[in-house]
Amino acid sequence: MRAICWNGVDDIVVESVPEPKLISPHDAIVRVSLSSVCGSDLHLLHGYIPTMKQGDILGHEFLGEVVETGAEVKRVQRGDRVVVSSIIGCGRCAYCQRELWSLCENSNPHHVVTDRVFGDTTAAIFGYSHAFGGFAGSHAEYVRVPFADHGAFKVPDGVRDESALFASDALSTGYMAAELCDIRPGQVVAVWGCGGVGQMAIKSAYLLGAERVIAIDRIADRLAMAKAHGGADALNYAEVDVQEALREMTGGRGPDACIDAVGMEADGTGLQHAVDRVKQAFRMQSDRPLVLREAMLACRKGGTVSIVGVYSGFADKIPLGALMNKALIVRTGQQHGQRYIPRLLDHIQRGDIDPSYLLTHRMCLDDGPHGYRLFEARAEACVRAVFAP
Repeated sequence: MRAICWNGVDDIVVESVPEPKLISPHDAIVRVSLSSVCGSDLHLLHGYIPTMKQGDILGHEFLGEVVETGAEVKRVQRGDRVVVSSIIGCGRCAYCQRELWSLCENSNPHHVVTDRVFGDTTAAIFGYSHAFGGFAGSHAEYVRVPFADHGAFKVPDGVRDESALFASDALSTGYMAAELCDIRPGQVVAVWGCGGVGQMAIKSAYLLGAERVIAIDRIADRLAMAKAHGGADALNYAEVDVQEALREMTGGRGPDACIDAVGMEADGTGLQHAVDRVKQAFRMQSDRPLVLREAMLACRKGGTVSIVGVYSGFADKIPLGALMNKALIVRTGQQHGQRYIPRLLDHIQRGDIDPSYLLTHRMCLDDGPHGYRLFEARAEACVRAVFAP
């Protein structure tokens, strides 16, 4: 079969690879219909997530048709159209039982890496390095889905592929980002980053009761999308002082909640950003925490900082004084997709939310390198390049 593979830092190729086979009786084989790029894929592309190997298949946000199941798979069957959570969870450990799926104790066979870096075991993720399990990704014609009864969800009739696809990751992550904010009626939420996850955080914040959402980015077409589809107010950080603007827009208090939907490769302006880039380039720190600093400084006293942008290790100059003395609540994590996908499919079916507008570029697998370059450069108003094998 054809697949989009990591070939080295800043090097993506399309190759012919063996088709996956059932390994466990809890596996399913899914014929991929749509598979999307994600902002966190760029961390792999740029070499900031270690343990990638030449030939690893990329992709973790996908939808397709079940073509084969193991003997113990009961909830899905051949012919079902399913959306699959990017997070792999066993369904049986204490964390999965508590619906903290991205903390699964059993899905990651290579957890020794995360044990050393994070101090504990975390779940496996499709196509996201050997530190996160080494599982083949979804940018391929077929993918093996471990623990299929817990990770694959039937798409309701009447829900289009293009809408259901993003429940796999972008919508689930954005919804979780908003839920972590514990939004109360009348509150103001600021969202840093207007990529797919940020767009879905905006929509989800309104869905969960926010009165006003402020979107922060520098890409004009993404800010326009946040306004047109999300109903957000827009701030271009290249044109305004974000701290001053947020204070002015919130009566001097700051937002009630701040969402970091950017993560470890944050862009910005000024000396701090320049220093972050140099430190990351020379591996003096693994992450560029510019957005995290801004969110902590901007958030009102007693407010919540929600972090769903991916961070991988260590970062400097985090304003712990602001965090402690302002009594901020910090909530974070990789998304618990299995908790959210069923309710999000219900929201999509009812028409409460339709994330299909994220799909700006549809292409075949052989266009994979081009799709990634468009996405990386944010060229041609690309928010999500989606591959249709």
